[in-house]
Amino acid sequence: MRSGHRLGQLLGHRLGRQFGWLWGAYGTSALGTWLAFGAFPLIAIQVLHAGPAEVAALSSVGAAVGAAVAVPLGPWVEFRRKRPVLIAMDLVRFAALLTIPAAFALGVLTFLQLLLVSVVVAAADITFRAASGAYLKTLLPAEDLLVANARFESTTWTTTIIGPPLGGAAIGLLGPVATVVADAVSYLLSAVGIRATGGHEPRPERREAARMRARDLLDGWRYILADATLRPLFFNTALFNGLVMATQPLLAVLMLGRFGFSLWQYGLAFAAPSIGGLLGSWLARPLVTRFGQHQVLVVVGALRALWPVGLAFLGPGTGGLMLVMGVELGLIFCCGVFNPVYTTYRLERTPTDRVSRTLSAWAVTTKASTALLTAAWGVLGGLLGPRTAIGLAGVLLLATPLLLPRRAAAQLSEPEPAPSRT
Repeated sequence: MRSGHRLGQLLGHRLGRQFGWLWGAYGTSALGTWLAFGAFPLIAIQVLHAGPAEVAALSSVGAAVGAAVAVPLGPWVEFRRKRPVLIAMDLVRFAALLTIPAAFALGVLTFLQLLLVSVVVAAADITFRAASGAYLKTLLPAEDLLVANARFESTTWTTTIIGPPLGGAAIGLLGPVATVVADAVSYLLSAVGIRATGGHEPRPERREAARMRARDLLDGWRYILADATLRPLFFNTALFNGLVMATQPLLAVLMLGRFGFSLWQYGLAFAAPSIGGLLGSWLARPLVTRFGQHQVLVVVGALRALWPVGLAFLGPGTGGLMLVMGVELGLIFCCGVFNPVYTTYRLERTPTDRVSRTLSAWAVTTKASTALLTAAWGVLGGLLGPRTAIGLAGVLLLATPLLLPRRAAAQLSEPEPAPSRT
């Protein structure tokens, strides 16, 4: 009964009108992203007749170059009002994505355009995340950050469940370009929602030097590496996310190639377990309330590393499908608990005047390491075979809990104006 009461508190906790608009904007853009999941590779294959190397470049090279482009944007965002930046990044993504259906309709779509749009969207994604974390910290008091991040996490997994099936149906009826239009419109609606949050956002104080220097580009990394609690968490998340994502193409090769699973079975294997992420995000706050933030961070962070190695035992038929779904369910449940706790932990450990630079550096590193490890595991899969490469990634993931913070961080104190609610 007590746990049910806590769950009810989480779902019913009011965070104000401004957060409501921000949450709605996030859900809209997240749904658009999942509706268009896989649209770029499909357009490259079906419309432009691209080969495997070009399709791989869309995800790896596009993400890596986008991360590099975003490096100077973190310091730039830090000393500007965050709400206009969020709106601008939504509009940039809207305009960039809309060039795809426009070029397709005119018969002038090229692979280079797809690649350039993927770079622009990746850079805008990183900048949006950096600004949104800083904006959230000024919008809500510290005690509400975990509730807010848990709601974002639950929205992520909800849209993960419903987005790809709807997007797949839309692709079947209208083609992949139609889902790109839906994704573009979702960013426009997100910009409208963020605009509707209203309220007064004070302009951040500028530093002594008005012009940004080359060394300022590394401010986010310097702060992370100097903090004894953020540093291990930084390496843990970059390595964990990179290794998990690096095995996805190899898993697709095994399931869709060697073992002959159908496309609907492949989609089901990853969509259905997302329910675990929804449940995990609901339980994050009650678990922190009962066991403490650091304890949940370390225990769940270690548990999530145990699951991926099981994918090395994948086989054909119903047993293989159930194995993938079981592994993904356990992994996603742990991530559903871990992600809002670690996101809140990171915000609490970062002073308000450093949040954008820190989050930007974090996102750039995560995207770059994921692209690098995906490329490396593609080579390993060719040399050792997909199953062996997946198993190797799983074994390496077992070591990632060693990079979690070993002791609870001291409370960060800083003078901050009280967040306003309307």
